[in-house]
Amino acid sequence: MDSTSDIIRQMPVSIEAEQALLGSIIVDPDSFDKIGGMITVDDFYLAEHKHIYSAFLAMYSKSKTIDIVTLVNALVEQGDRDETGGIQYIRLLAESVPSASNVKDYARIVKDKSTLRRLINICDEISTDAYSEEEEVRTVIDNAEQKIFDISHNNDTKEFRHIRDVLQNVYKDIETMSENKGAVTGTKTGFSGLDRMLIQMGKGDLIILGARPGMGKTSFALNIATNVAKATKKAVAIFSLEMSGEQLVSRIISSEALVDSRALRTGDLKPEDWNNIVDVISTLSGCDIYIDDTSAISTTEMKSKLRRLPNLGLVVIDYIGLMQTTANTDNRAQQVGEISRNLKIMAKDFGIPIVCCAQLNRGTESRPGAGKRPTLADLRDSGSIEQDADIVLFLYRDEYYKDIGGAQADDSSAADTANTAEVIVAKNRHGSVGNVKMGWIGQFTKFRTLEEDLTING
Repeated sequence: MDSTSDIIRQMPVSIEAEQALLGSIIVDPDSFDKIGGMITVDDFYLAEHKHIYSAFLAMYSKSKTIDIVTLVNALVEQGDRDETGGIQYIRLLAESVPSASNVKDYARIVKDKSTLRRLINICDEISTDAYSEEEEVRTVIDNAEQKIFDISHNNDTKEFRHIRDVLQNVYKDIETMSENKGAVTGTKTGFSGLDRMLIQMGKGDLIILGARPGMGKTSFALNIATNVAKATKKAVAIFSLEMSGEQLVSRIISSEALVDSRALRTGDLKPEDWNNIVDVISTLSGCDIYIDDTSAISTTEMKSKLRRLPNLGLVVIDYIGLMQTTANTDNRAQQVGEISRNLKIMAKDFGIPIVCCAQLNRGTESRPGAGKRPTLADLRDSGSIEQDADIVLFLYRDEYYKDIGGAQADDSSAADTANTAEVIVAKNRHGSVGNVKMGWIGQFTKFRTLEEDLTING
């Protein structure tokens, strides 16, 4: 007997469980409802069982009565059985189980055996890829991790939960927050005005941070990342597709140490600057901040890298317009649409908020006066970004347009706006929208909370 036959014979399979599962459905067709979505045709090992379950699905979708006669008739119509042999085998299946009460247990056994077979097949694929040496080693490893992750993630199927069960969990959360004021279950940005409006960045939230170039969106995202890392002691991952890791860290040091960013670049530092820098470096070294400055990275690569980080609390991406996709299209809007959907799925899979920067259309600059404030329609490349996002924030600074227009801040009002910014909460699935006034210290690339800092709309 050849080695191939040995491998096939040793494949994980329980013929008895497959027969018991099919027999349970024949004995009690209503038991099909208990395993809906849990089992697929491909989960069965024997081709004959695949045909029978396929017939079940077809009959169920058309609300046809399932019994021995109708099932055999469906199999004959599909060309999978002759009538005589069909009746004999279907009766054998029906007689193999005394009742359908254990149908979920049978389904679980069938599913587990199927998962093990898929794992064996994937290991063969990984082995083939490694032997071929046709791809970069990093690509082979990333693909292998993704395949294993897909099996693990897709193996469990969630079922309906009665509202009484969900109510218990919600009540516990409300009770906890009532007893410990401010103890929200999500993640705070570290800016009190914004946190009061958002309440939290929830688990699985995709937060889009949009602005025109030069408004400070990278700085704002880094401020949030640093605040979260220091406050939660969780890992914060930063994907920088535009700037190098060194440039990013220089900005963080400037912001945290309150050292002029220009002085950092030129080395023109005062003795007190050095003291502040040393203190900040000491603090940041104790934070779990991880930086990846790979250009043109995809969501698949991101997921592969994030799976290796323990205690992950937040992901920051700068920015979505530079990300790559495997979509087979040259339409950038469709590509960005796929990326935004994948980011939302990634946030939900990891159970963490993802803050993703996005560019805005140039059209904002052609609008007069206060009309330059961005709206959801200004998101570049795709309306899917707005659709997939749980929260959309825009940054706006009057001084930006005065600077590029050559205007001078020659009155007290203009002088005030030079040091302020607005965070516009344009979409918020968890609460209200409105504007939050923030302080902006350009020389330190730092945002700060102001005393009277929010205006809530509806």
